[in-house]
Amino acid sequence: MTMPNERSRAVVLTRDFLVALSRDNALPEKVRRDAKFLLRHYPTRDDVILAGKIEEQAESMPLEALGPVFSSSLT
Repeated sequence: MTMPNERSRAVVLTRDFLVALSRDNALPEKVRRDAKFLLRHYPTRDDVILAGKIEEQAESMPLEALGPVFSSSLT
């Protein structure tokens, strides 16, 4: 089972990967353009950490049974 901090780290590292793809001139234009398109809707590191903090503080909410999706820590 993936832990929230592992999930958060994976999302942040995936964004870094998409950024690298979007800037790599050795790749076809379509790959770079697709990476840029995905980045427009992809959360930033700060977005992921904020989501983790909100989820960690929302223990009294009825969705608690699902557990947190993200973590405010990437380690």
